[in-house]
Amino acid sequence: MTAFIRIAERHDLATIIDWAAAEGWNPGLDDADAFWAADPKGYHVLEVNGELTAAVSLVRYARDYGFLGFYMVRAQSRGLGFGWSLWQGVLSGFAGQTVGLDGVVAQQENYRKSGFVYAHANYRYGGAPGCRATVSGDIVAIDAQWIGAVAAYDRQFNPEPRESFIRAWLGPSGSRHGLACIADGKIAGYGVVRACREGCKIGPLFAETEEIADRLFQSLAATAGNAQVFLDIPGTNGAARRLCDRYGLAPVFETARMYRGAAPELPLDRIFGITTFELG
Repeated sequence: MTAFIRIAERHDLATIIDWAAAEGWNPGLDDADAFWAADPKGYHVLEVNGELTAAVSLVRYARDYGFLGFYMVRAQSRGLGFGWSLWQGVLSGFAGQTVGLDGVVAQQENYRKSGFVYAHANYRYGGAPGCRATVSGDIVAIDAQWIGAVAAYDRQFNPEPRESFIRAWLGPSGSRHGLACIADGKIAGYGVVRACREGCKIGPLFAETEEIADRLFQSLAATAGNAQVFLDIPGTNGAARRLCDRYGLAPVFETARMYRGAAPELPLDRIFGITTFELG
């Protein structure tokens, strides 16, 4: 048996995303290019006898901060230590640095054994809100004029800048649509909706007030028509839960945000939707 770890190539990421879909993670239809733009060296695979057997991403946003996801082993190869070997090999390159993840509840204890500490719960809410777009002159489509300002605004909600990812996430795409709320010429909130294997996901959704988040949500959700809409929210944000309740969204999935190293202080009261459990 020959097994080795390597950095994934672009075509491998498409396979990894298909694995995620098979696990029920419901990725977007056009995620790969934007994920790749975040960190082309952030995706890792373990091959056994020439076949992709395990995967994990550790996207580096800065020298001292990364976010881990896409941790999977092919069903027929589980329980043989392949995932653990890949996990250890990739994390060893981040010794002494902060790493975040969103771990499923059943695996939290295993993550603790690797030094991860619980920060807060995240919940995925889903439903068919059947929203209509609100008519408001202060809500605009995010085009080239606004991308730089949106990327700067996004920085408030993440431990490190992620401009490469944001520019790719908001760039031309047939499956994603971004909106921003403009107040006095400045960004007061923004959100992105994207078509997924099932329905649509909204994320991120950041806003200065609950009212702005509500109007952005309505306009973003309106693009889904009568389809299911999913929103991933920090469990500590009561306003985000109220928003979900108003539009008939119910919790369908829970994860734990955990960090190894110094946990960042983030304005969770203004985070109404995180980007994705898979990327962070």
